[in-house]
Amino acid sequence: MNLNFGLIGTITYDFITSESGISSEGVGGVLYQAAALCGLGKKVTLYANLGEELLPDVEKIIKNWPTLRREGIIDVPGCGNQVQLFYPERGERVETLKSVVPPLNPDKIVENISELGMLLLVLNSGFDIELKDWQKLVEAASCPIWIDIHSLALAKELNTPRKYLPLPEWKEWAAGVCFLQANEKEVASMLGHPQRKPSETELHNFGDVALESGVKAVFITRGKDGILVVAPDESKKIPSADVDEVVDTTGCGDVFCAGTVLKLAEGKDPFESASFGLLLATKATRVKGIEETYILASDYRETDDSSRGI
Repeated sequence: MNLNFGLIGTITYDFITSESGISSEGVGGVLYQAAALCGLGKKVTLYANLGEELLPDVEKIIKNWPTLRREGIIDVPGCGNQVQLFYPERGERVETLKSVVPPLNPDKIVENISELGMLLLVLNSGFDIELKDWQKLVEAASCPIWIDIHSLALAKELNTPRKYLPLPEWKEWAAGVCFLQANEKEVASMLGHPQRKPSETELHNFGDVALESGVKAVFITRGKDGILVVAPDESKKIPSADVDEVVDTTGCGDVFCAGTVLKLAEGKDPFESASFGLLLATKATRVKGIEETYILASDYRETDDSSRGI
């Protein structure tokens, strides 16, 4: 089975700094999911608006991904979606948007949506697609749908650190979706209290509310505390493995998304799927950037194929 994964999101250019003084920069955003899925040998049709000034950097990387279909990448004027990411010694990273691209037009996706075996929306910037256009896609889709709330919970402001805001409209985004991903801060926003960490009970209750609204499984990422998976008949915590040396955590939630979606598409249950996604995300903490993420996934696929005698 080699499904075509439709992937919607924003390609960013990230300027990353840490409190310790380490810095780096490069393309990111939805390319992390694309890198992991393509590295694992899966067909991906990527839909994103891309600033013309970022095109050479992106093309240099994705030209080496034979399973990526890039006809959904639309060139738009300007420098693209630029993001400053600051990682303090403790606490949440701080994100500042320097520039954005316009929301995606859904017409091309609707035109080709019957070819997709799975549809993913990753809201990397919060500007990725308008709600009404997303609802049009959900209505047209006949395949399972995954949504990562991600930056939708952040204020849509430029040149100032983005704050988490209440997100009462999350149910409208999740309507018709099979699988929902969010971290604890994003769940707090959906619960209406973005500045307070949700309790265990609140996390489980949120998952139950999402299930009642039609979602089939909820995946709440919790950093070092692993993943909470809420499904109709069972909820389960999946712990993170210990990592000797963390090189970079940027994109780890995205790699988790890719690995989990892959296993769900193969018919695995949410818990087994999340376990694989978490395993891949843990390995991703030992590498830096999009190209190394692709190599990591490709190496894992080759090792896995070899162990199964393929």
